[in-house]
Amino acid sequence: MSVRVYNSLTKKKELFEPLNPPQINMYTCGVTVYDECHIGHARSLYIFDLMRRYLSYRGFRVQLVRNITDIDDKIINRAKELKISWSELTEKCVKSYYSDLDSLKISKADYEPRATDNIPEMIKHIEGLIAKGYAYTTETGVYFRVRDFKDYGKLSGQGIDEMHSGARKEPDETKEDALDFALWKKSKPDEPFWESPWGKGRPGWHIECSVMSAKYLKTETLDIHAGGRDLIFPHHENEIAQSEALSGKLFARYWLHHGLLTINSQKMAKSLGNFITIKDFIEKHHNADFLKLFFLSAHYAHPMDYTDKKIEEARTALERFHILLRKAQLIVRDQRAPGIRFPIATVDFIEKHKQRFIEALDDDFNTPIALSCLFDLASETNKFIDSEKHNPRYTEVIYRACEDTILELGNKIFGLFDDLFWEPLNDEEKSLLEERLKARQNKDFKASDSFREELRKRGIIVEDTKEGQSYRRILR
Repeated sequence: MSVRVYNSLTKKKELFEPLNPPQINMYTCGVTVYDECHIGHARSLYIFDLMRRYLSYRGFRVQLVRNITDIDDKIINRAKELKISWSELTEKCVKSYYSDLDSLKISKADYEPRATDNIPEMIKHIEGLIAKGYAYTTETGVYFRVRDFKDYGKLSGQGIDEMHSGARKEPDETKEDALDFALWKKSKPDEPFWESPWGKGRPGWHIECSVMSAKYLKTETLDIHAGGRDLIFPHHENEIAQSEALSGKLFARYWLHHGLLTINSQKMAKSLGNFITIKDFIEKHHNADFLKLFFLSAHYAHPMDYTDKKIEEARTALERFHILLRKAQLIVRDQRAPGIRFPIATVDFIEKHKQRFIEALDDDFNTPIALSCLFDLASETNKFIDSEKHNPRYTEVIYRACEDTILELGNKIFGLFDDLFWEPLNDEEKSLLEERLKARQNKDFKASDSFREELRKRGIIVEDTKEGQSYRRILR
């Protein structure tokens, strides 16, 4: 299991070695529930789910925690705009978030803790930092002394005096240093609050992840901490500081960060009219696999630019797989006796592409190369189907290539093909196909084309092959 990953902490690719193999403790930053999830969230959710799937496939036991931030300035402000309570807003958005996970066919994490369910543990952590001299109280809250943590900046690679411009600046003259960040915020009269030794208030954003990762993974040192590149500073930098200052141990061994998503070369924003929610995408395209194939086309760490053209390319790519898998299903169904299992045997061209697929994902989850391996296998399988009909292993090889490899790897690791089914023809559709075939046999090509067009309107593509007329449903 020689998996290598690019570690944002060391700025190099390294052999992945968890603390207690085969167990992996993995934490990813989840959503802040103040609005609908967009396709940028979808990339993060999908990529880290894919990593979990692949590491599990390679024999590791992955324990994944993905948090839900359900108290934050954005939540409070959004609730005020909508004239509803913050709790009503978060419940609505959490429900919507889980609906999005279902539509994307992305599994829940082993634990998806909410910040508001873990406030006593956050208070205890803050008390520990105060006792060690790393935090101090003011009339507005509790703050972490950034300059007292000597390793501050080791993840982002910035010097301490460079960081002021990138920090979330909140004008607060009670702080000892402008770079110090909030661990606990005292609530204003109209804001939600929890009781604490420092008065009524709520936790700062950063403390949530440190506390919940340690609590639910039962460790002070994570194997993997993952998130978007935009979270490196200040969020992840602050997590490291407040965690390592208290424990004296390395907070996370490997930091994995995905690149950001733009829309037609612009940052996604409601003001620009290019804000695409996950629900918007599914409503328009119906099939989450289009979005997944788009994400797979670039390395997870690279930025991506979403365009309608790229989604159409993904649709075409998915159609290639569906056509082959449909063809293979019919061949295997027609030529294999019911209940008969194929013997386990290797097929050279299948094993070659499968091994390349694994090597690509072992190399820092290189999905573009791995995807190309599945395309190469699909191409070679199509050639085999057309040229090897007299091969005694004909049906078995097709089964191995499609069912055992393309479908297995594509579904188990990439999470594709969950919607791979072929709706049976109804009587009217069967009749149209029969009439078209008769017209073609009678060389009435005008009528044949008319029937073909009518079937296309019903979502059925008709093709003429050496074996005769075949059909497939249009991907939706």
